[in-house]
Amino acid sequence: MRILSAYRSLLVLGLLSAYPALAAETFVIEAQKVPDEKPVFATIESVNVAPARARIGGTVATLTVKQGDRVSRGQVIASIGDEKLALQVGALDAQIAGLEAEVAQAQVDLNLAENLLAGGTIARIRVDEARTAFAVATNSLRARTAERGVLVQQLKEGSVLAPVSGRVLQVPLTPGAVVLAGEEIAVIAQQDYVLRLRIPERHARALAVGDTIRLAGEGEDTTNSERFGTIRLIYPEVQDGRVVADALLAGVGDYFVGERVPVFLQSAERTAFVVPRSYVFTRYGIDYVRLQQGSGAVDVPVQLGRMVFGGNSHQTVEILSGVRAGDRLVSP
Repeated sequence: MRILSAYRSLLVLGLLSAYPALAAETFVIEAQKVPDEKPVFATIESVNVAPARARIGGTVATLTVKQGDRVSRGQVIASIGDEKLALQVGALDAQIAGLEAEVAQAQVDLNLAENLLAGGTIARIRVDEARTAFAVATNSLRARTAERGVLVQQLKEGSVLAPVSGRVLQVPLTPGAVVLAGEEIAVIAQQDYVLRLRIPERHARALAVGDTIRLAGEGEDTTNSERFGTIRLIYPEVQDGRVVADALLAGVGDYFVGERVPVFLQSAERTAFVVPRSYVFTRYGIDYVRLQQGSGAVDVPVQLGRMVFGGNSHQTVEILSGVRAGDRLVSP
């Protein structure tokens, strides 16, 4: 305000020359509400981190993934072999072959007994014995076949499947390693990434689900840096004096997990002077605006604040000093 008064005094004394009035666009400065953004850091994290575990014990025969690979749900990422299972399957195959022969012989004996009974040669009890022997052999064959099916299923469970679609974070084992049932083969981050904010607890009461956050870009003066997200979840537990919250933002990341990014949290509102960025120009490192003075205009130095994003204009900037409400700016 003192700078503006001094420049106006110089203009009155004739020490500064005013620009003649031009047919240019004008902008009237008015106090307006702007979001009071708090700068915080957030980390890119997965919604869920799921371990891919071995379903049987044995030796890791193959490992088809490494850190950073993208996998789909149900994809085979490793195979575990157990030689004992293969030997047991071979033993059951031999038993099943013997039982199949016994069933075939019992069927022949039963048919013969029934024919002899029809001719009155043998007693009915001999037919009943043959029928019982056939049933016993058939049930034994079914039991061994079921046991073989269990072992075959265990061999199939040697394939380690990805529980979710996402990015492989850790592979703590190598081929040839011995593992137990339930041991982790890989750790997979689910492909849905979120921004995890850790906000000082003094701002906890101002947080609410659905609040807007802004991701800081490479430069505050570029419209490409304007990316907004919303808070989807606020965790009730305060950790080390900080409130943890998750925010959704499209395209936040698809590779690095744990990357830190600066974001701005819109926690409240305040009053400020906000003007379009096109009304501000720079000369010799000093920012100026052109104020309308009667039929002319004068360049007045101003102190700029931060860019204000959102709303109908994406190129607005806050002016901290040098102007007052009611001043009319002329487009340079």
